[in-house]
Amino acid sequence: MTLHFRTCPLCEATCALEIEVKDDGSVGRIRGDRDDPWSKGYICPKGSTLKQLHEDPDRVRTPMVRGEDGELHPATWDEAFGEVEHRLMPIIEEHGRDAVAIYIGNPTVHNLAGLLFTKPLVKALGTKNVYSASTVDQRPKEISTGLMFGTPIAFAVPDLDRTDYLMILGGNPWASNGSLATAPDWPGRLKGIQERGGRVVVVDPKRTKTAEEAEEHVPIRPGADALLLMAMVNVLFTDGLVDLGDAAGYVDGVEVVRDLCAEFTPEAVSEACAIDASTIRRLAREVAAAPTAAVYGRVGTSTQEFGTLCCWLVDVINTLTGNLDRPGGVMFSKPAAGSGNTRGSRGGREIKLGRHRSRVRGLPETLGELPVVCLAEEIDTPGEGQVRGLITLAGNPVLSTPNGGRLDAAMEQLELVVCVDPYLNETTRHAHVLLPPPSALQRSHYDVGFWSFSMRNYAKYSAPVLPLDGGQVDEWKILAKLALIAQGMGADADVSVADDLVIDTLARSAGFDVSLLAPRVGPERILDLMLRTGPYQLTLDEVMAHEHGLDLGPLEPRLPDALRTASGNVELAPQPMVDDVPRLRAALGRASSGGFVLIGRRHLRSNNSWMHNVNVLVKGKPQCTLQVNPSDAERVGITDGGSAKVSSRVGAVVADVEITDAVMPGVVSLPHGWGHDLPGVQMSIASAHAGVNSNVLADEEMFDVISGNAVLNGIPVEVVPA
Repeated sequence: MTLHFRTCPLCEATCALEIEVKDDGSVGRIRGDRDDPWSKGYICPKGSTLKQLHEDPDRVRTPMVRGEDGELHPATWDEAFGEVEHRLMPIIEEHGRDAVAIYIGNPTVHNLAGLLFTKPLVKALGTKNVYSASTVDQRPKEISTGLMFGTPIAFAVPDLDRTDYLMILGGNPWASNGSLATAPDWPGRLKGIQERGGRVVVVDPKRTKTAEEAEEHVPIRPGADALLLMAMVNVLFTDGLVDLGDAAGYVDGVEVVRDLCAEFTPEAVSEACAIDASTIRRLAREVAAAPTAAVYGRVGTSTQEFGTLCCWLVDVINTLTGNLDRPGGVMFSKPAAGSGNTRGSRGGREIKLGRHRSRVRGLPETLGELPVVCLAEEIDTPGEGQVRGLITLAGNPVLSTPNGGRLDAAMEQLELVVCVDPYLNETTRHAHVLLPPPSALQRSHYDVGFWSFSMRNYAKYSAPVLPLDGGQVDEWKILAKLALIAQGMGADADVSVADDLVIDTLARSAGFDVSLLAPRVGPERILDLMLRTGPYQLTLDEVMAHEHGLDLGPLEPRLPDALRTASGNVELAPQPMVDDVPRLRAALGRASSGGFVLIGRRHLRSNNSWMHNVNVLVKGKPQCTLQVNPSDAERVGITDGGSAKVSSRVGAVVADVEITDAVMPGVVSLPHGWGHDLPGVQMSIASAHAGVNSNVLADEEMFDVISGNAVLNGIPVEVVPA
């Protein structure tokens, strides 16, 4: 037996694993790596399932090509790439490059090869129709961060291990282990705050596990978080509690924010938030009075109609209370592989939004992508520029994007669907060509993305645990081959051409001699370059020498050098936020309509939809239930364990009912990622626990104005007995 040590790629926590591989090549026990300095042996139930995912008989292991009979059949890699070229190039030649769209799924960022070779593929396609999971759950945070600090992924993360007061909005890290704030064992770290006499407060429409464990749960009407935060800003100014601390010399726009919040008194927002004005005042004063404090907002704050304003206000409060760039407050990581705010010097260029717009509704581009709420209409609306081909990378947009039923129907009319994915799921069942990547245990790993916003500076390279199967193609080569085909170089082109082009471009930009990286190729060569030109000037060999991970120390203050805004300062009042405040002001008098609104929820044993094909993660009490408050259940005549029909403007589902006082009256909750009952899906365990797709109810006409991000929380629905 041999022991391998690697980082778990299944969520953002980046926990370290110890994996047994037996002499016959099979995988034995998987447990937490107790010698890892970052996670110290902690793992959640998902981490131990990499063995089941690798051995899953439903996992596709050979390319599939749709034949003349309309069915998918096994094919060789040459045949599969040849079919891509045969279908793709005529679309580009006749209709232009914008006739091809690409959708980039969430698991891509959990994948070294996927993260490093997706951008070259997008560039090779040359299309404006670029979509990703980011406009489902996080684009508001990227935009607010970029406008305030100059770099979209240089998030100011809560310093959990040193803070005295933590306020969480729209997040349930007891189940999700945090998001856009990377740290293993969030539950243990939250307990640590309490053990040292600190305080955790959770603002959420639902009494989540995190809320149950916190000192205080503050229920809030879904979608009203920005109003609450603006009122807290108002209190900071009116009570004379504004103190920028050490950041004072690097912050612009304080007076503008003071004027913007003037009308948003606690009394003015109370009814819309369903929170007493006295509670709002107390929360603001507690954050200001704590020795150190951090306000943290996550998916629930992004997936609402004022998502970008909400994310912005989180950091406005952190800044106004002196907790920006302060130990125990919110701080900037210093990743070993570098990021936008570790290269170059203070200052930069203003982030531009809306450089082009979608064809049908004219929704603006953000950070190089169009909002995914317009993907279906770009396919099913005839006219010049209509999308006729789609490439998906590690994504299942039929389940994960708004009005999934419309997208599902639209995909039927596409002339080409290419999917890089290991499963025949609700989306890939439409594929003309399915290209399966190796399993997580068969590829190398380094969290380039997540350690850019980690709560501790850390580096770890994970070599493949298992070899590739005979004839299997590494993922970076799949993406490189697709890029070469899109560039017109043909299916026979050597992937080394794309690999060399990528590294030469990066090395030239960094002023680095690429010959020093030999003999490495592919992701490892790029990673080596990123480490060598990063802030610690490490080599990949040096990182590899630390099989349990390399601890680079706690976060340290980085202002003003970390700022990449055009002014070189923190922009507390970016113009897009200022321009959107009147829309928030119009919501001041809003009260409950008396009907229902839908929110999502997260479960510890679920992240992406393909995890539902692992028995240990779905067995037991059903996870996909409609949670309803007892008073609402009695009012509409539904019973615990019975069924209810949930309808929105765009669709309807019938779900099993779970009656619980954990949700507020007027609020119902369904988890995301379910609905595995469509024909053609070949995920046997998931299909046996099909559940319903909550995004059938999500409305593509509901989105955050600044970011275009989908609204998944606060969707008006009707609930009746089924």
